[in-house]
Amino acid sequence: MLFELLVTPSIQLANRAVMAPMTRSRAVEANTPNALMTEYYGQRATAGLIIAEGTSPSPNGLGYARIPGLFNDAQVRGWKAVTDAVHAKGGKIFVQLMHTGRVTHAVNLPAGAEVVGPMADACPGEMHTDSQGMQPHSGPRAMTATDIAHAVEEYAKSAQLAIEAGFDGVELHAANGYLIEQFLNANVNKRTDSYGGSVEGRNRFALEVARATAAAIGAHRVGVRLSPQGVFNSTGAYPGVEAQYLALTGELSQLGMLYLHLLDHSAMGAPPVPAELKLRLRAAFQGLFILAGGFDRAGAESALEAGHADLIAFARPFLANPDLVERMQTEAALNAVDMATFYTPGAKGYTDYPALAT
Repeated sequence: MLFELLVTPSIQLANRAVMAPMTRSRAVEANTPNALMTEYYGQRATAGLIIAEGTSPSPNGLGYARIPGLFNDAQVRGWKAVTDAVHAKGGKIFVQLMHTGRVTHAVNLPAGAEVVGPMADACPGEMHTDSQGMQPHSGPRAMTATDIAHAVEEYAKSAQLAIEAGFDGVELHAANGYLIEQFLNANVNKRTDSYGGSVEGRNRFALEVARATAAAIGAHRVGVRLSPQGVFNSTGAYPGVEAQYLALTGELSQLGMLYLHLLDHSAMGAPPVPAELKLRLRAAFQGLFILAGGFDRAGAESALEAGHADLIAFARPFLANPDLVERMQTEAALNAVDMATFYTPGAKGYTDYPALAT
């Protein structure tokens, strides 16, 4: 099934293999996509669907060095070159909207931006800065109701710009400890107002972003990524997490979202998302269901045949193998991943992975 066409009223995909979003930190000038990024995504256009790397809808969300944004005209032009390259080869591409929130160092932000989050608590740990090396995360300012409304508007506006830039849709990143999950996660969100304190309160920001984005570009162009058991950026499980995510998924389904993208980080050492929860989330969501996390071809085929997913996302295999679909089809060997170049600027470990000889 992995190599079969997928046809829905909203989208048609050449196969069921999704290129997962991966931060690669190559937007070296003003957080703007460039020719190198255009080449990279064009090389991988045989994926059924590409979900482009985490891209901030706001200057405040550019927490990592050299990640791209999508909130100004130059960024729209840069991304338009990327989407044109993918579409020229018959591919489909969404962009992942990722506001880093408190997962930030202030020196990584552009002038006038600030570190914000649901609380004034700094994220534990450190992050890389190009000018000062590794530094502790900067302390955020707790977002007011006005700040929250502004952030919701930023997501919706960025989604509109994504369509202007030629993307087929957007994915809302509500995992990995970034802004949306900072509101979702009870270990991070200790608010006592209407944006915290209960399942409904913690889910509120995510649903407001989803509704605004769907209103801006159509729910059939919007997907959401979740990771209920993730521990990245000091999140982690908490009492009631499964019930909360089932409630969230049910409401996202009612909005008519195109897909739910469920990430299981256990291949990276995190606790697994329980198999029963995956099935319950699948049943609660009426749109397309994407599973991600440590899949190879055999595992992907098994999950699809069992009806556990409609699509399977691959991350590092797509980084190291621009022709991953062909390699899986022909059972060819895969290139090894060069971890040392994951986040370095330049072509090495990015656009120089070889394709199969033709």
